[in-house]
Amino acid sequence: MKNIEDLLQQEHFSRQDLIQLLQTDIIDRNKIYAKAAEIKTKYVGNKVYYRGLVEFSNKCIKDCYYCGIRASNSNTVRYDLSDESVLYAVKYAYENNYASVVFQSGERQDKAFVKRITNLLRESKKVTNNEIGITISLGEQSREVYQEWFDAGAHRYLLRIESSNRELFEQIHPKNERHLFETRMKALYDLQDIGYQTGSGVMIGLPFQTVEHLADDLLFFKNFGIDMVGMGPYVEHSQTPLYRFQNQLLPQVERFNLTLKMIALLRIIMKDINIAAATALQAIDKAGREKALKVGANIIMPNITPTENRSNYLLYENKPCIDESADDCSHCLEARIHLAGDSVGYNEWGDSWHYKKRVI
Repeated sequence: MKNIEDLLQQEHFSRQDLIQLLQTDIIDRNKIYAKAAEIKTKYVGNKVYYRGLVEFSNKCIKDCYYCGIRASNSNTVRYDLSDESVLYAVKYAYENNYASVVFQSGERQDKAFVKRITNLLRESKKVTNNEIGITISLGEQSREVYQEWFDAGAHRYLLRIESSNRELFEQIHPKNERHLFETRMKALYDLQDIGYQTGSGVMIGLPFQTVEHLADDLLFFKNFGIDMVGMGPYVEHSQTPLYRFQNQLLPQVERFNLTLKMIALLRIIMKDINIAAATALQAIDKAGREKALKVGANIIMPNITPTENRSNYLLYENKPCIDESADDCSHCLEARIHLAGDSVGYNEWGDSWHYKKRVI
């Protein structure tokens, strides 16, 4: 067992090092947080960048065992925002100096969906004088579709691996052609090869998950050369197959603390990437996102989806901020960011420094 102070001075971390760090008690945990905060300030600064989140549809062809909008959940009220509503949200973000938006939806691969996204990307650029930054999070697609969307104006893509361990991945997804580990991996490499700022992430505190799995996830991000990460605690949904394992889960507060450790350790081993403070943190702790900013996160995604639709985009239960307007959400987040000791990088895309160095 290594001394924690010596361990945190290392530049490179083995799998066993990361396992030890993930198992630290509250005193040593705070040393990890302090080191991560120091590295964040030095390498990416204390600006937090907004990504205005537009959850424009909860229609999905996938049946992931953890997700509340899975195709088999007949209790979900399905919706599609109109193009007009999506572009209204984009203009709201632009006029309020967010500089970037995220398009997120349930997963579809049909031609009509692909064409619609291509059009929305082009129109979003048009109505913002080609100035808005665009991240999309629309699941697994063919390389040709990813290229089409890249050419239409998207430049960041978030595709969460959920677990880099094949066995665990298969335990939380149906065993069929629509939910293959190989497909997810190929998609990530396609995105990186095309030129996207490539993002991924995992859930923390899943049934069957171990600290060894989480250490491997951190090493996966490092070895892949990921540009941005969005990861949060697993928060169960009662209308999903994984809910039957709720009595086997870590208490939510432990999942929360483990997530903060993952964020901090990722900042330590990948100093110049973008890391999001996930909304799911706030589902467990009202100050969850501020705490994530203090230990290494530098991206926040204010929800600018029309309020009347937010309650139907429930990937997990107890999702916060579903009854707030976009203005309320923005003002609340700005106050939280200042409380965390950071400032908002208005009118800045806040692209990943790791990406900039990678493509030079």
